[in-house]
Amino acid sequence: MNIYIGNLNYTVDEAKLRKVFEKYGEVASARIISDKETGESKGYGFVEMKDDEQAKKAIQHLSSQEIDGRHIKVNIAKPKKNYYRKKGS
Repeated sequence: MNIYIGNLNYTVDEAKLRKVFEKYGEVASARIISDKETGESKGYGFVEMKDDEQAKKAIQHLSSQEIDGRHIKVNIAKPKKNYYRKKGS
């Protein structure tokens, strides 16, 4: 299951994000989204967990928890929308 994590402190890195979620189960990947030009964190990221039940438990327990001074937002990630339509659609 892919999980969205918002309102992250800009100092949180992927290793820290992975460590926080590993308390609830196996983490397949952890990504912090960064600005393409500056390389700095945009304050949100995604964690992929292999087991859906573990992911739901992580979401339940971590939502609104404080990490490095900020209360994070944790939800099931929504699929990325395709903003470009084919001609004639």
